[in-house]
Amino acid sequence: MQFQNFDLEYFQSQYERTVEINLADSSVKCANVSALLAGEDSRPLLELPLYYPEVNGTGLLRERIAALYPNTSPANVLVTVGAAQANWMVCSTLLEPGDEVIVVSPGYRQVWGLAKNLGCHVKETQLRPENSWRLDMDELESLTGARTKLISIVNPNNPTGSILSEEEMQRIVNVCQQTGAWLHADEVYRGTELTGGETPTFWGMYDRVVCVNSMSKAYGLAGLRIGWAVAAPEVIEELWRRHEYAVIATSGPSMVLAELALQPAKRRTLLDRQKKLSREGHTVLEDWVRAQEGRFSVSPAVATSIAFVQYHFDLPSTELADHIRKKASVLVAPGSTLGTENHLRMAVGYEPQKIRTALERITMVVAELVGTAAVQR
Repeated sequence: MQFQNFDLEYFQSQYERTVEINLADSSVKCANVSALLAGEDSRPLLELPLYYPEVNGTGLLRERIAALYPNTSPANVLVTVGAAQANWMVCSTLLEPGDEVIVVSPGYRQVWGLAKNLGCHVKETQLRPENSWRLDMDELESLTGARTKLISIVNPNNPTGSILSEEEMQRIVNVCQQTGAWLHADEVYRGTELTGGETPTFWGMYDRVVCVNSMSKAYGLAGLRIGWAVAAPEVIEELWRRHEYAVIATSGPSMVLAELALQPAKRRTLLDRQKKLSREGHTVLEDWVRAQEGRFSVSPAVATSIAFVQYHFDLPSTELADHIRKKASVLVAPGSTLGTENHLRMAVGYEPQKIRTALERITMVVAELVGTAAVQR
């Protein structure tokens, strides 16, 4: 079977260490260990025996994760190596060749590629900037049928930052119930909302749902490589069996640090830090877009530390991103790797001056590239 590369991650892993400024990532500037340990007793971590940890996750960590979801116990939780491993296990457990899978584009195309590599038939429902990146529920319903095995939703969305309303969430659940399809809810950006409260979880809305999250995005702790799946205990058992084959267990020191991070007060500190960085970065980006004489546009930020920036001239996004990388030493992600052309994904959750410097460089190299060519309105 032909193998589908994970194009976004392949692009990033090739170049993220070779540029001066990397804006292709999808998290804020991550916290360091000393900041995470501030005010904490570090002895449990320093004295931790480096033996095999609990395979399904430490009891305390699963308790603290379960506390983030309604009517949930540690039996509903499996700790994984980031959300990426959780997503892989969901697909390898629930899908078989010939199954039909529905994903949202633009989107983080891991499930899209995993399903293709399993021999599934993948359908895409398209978000559109003219509709403020809202999910077209009529289109989703039209794509769903008796063969639909799984519907995968990322909420808040990567890369657009759009958030489903509670009414839209309920309608998605209704669509799943009509066919018995599984609902895979990737919720790694819960807690990145720039205004208002935390986005509701799909957990508890449907009996055939698996929710996935991690410490990477909202918490700014991507290097811990700690994620989790929340599902019915019998589903967790099935995922656990794959987990044993893939990694045996996640890192013991990482789980101890995650336990500290998910204490209520520490969790709030990390979320506040992330939101501050994201708000400042989006403001810098939006000011820059307004000064670009129509070459770029972006929807107002709602959530996440990333922006999906549309450009209004004729060039494939991979070529534009490559030009920016070579000429400006700035890495941005091509929209094609997220399922939508004529866009670039940019991370803005860094110090404002770093964002300004990167954008100034992009301005110069794009002006050289586009020249006097007419901008498409």
